[in-house]
Amino acid sequence: MIDIGIIFKIAGAGIIMMVLDKVLEAGGKKEIATITNLVGIIVILIMVISLIGDLFNSIKTMFIL
Repeated sequence: MIDIGIIFKIAGAGIIMMVLDKVLEAGGKKEIATITNLVGIIVILIMVISLIGDLFNSIKTMFIL
C-alpha cells in the first residue's frame, strides 16, 4: 500500500520549487531559477523511481518470481 506521506512530500517539493522560482525570477536570477527547477525535478524523479522499485518488488513477491 502506498504511504500518503510520499504524496505530501512530492507536493511540498513542488510548492517549494514554485516559490523559489518566483523569488529568483523576481530578483533577476533566471539562470539560478532554472537550475533550481532542474534539481527539484531530479529529486522528485528519484522519489518516484524508488516507489516504482518498491512496486516491482511487491509484484515479484506476489507472484514468487
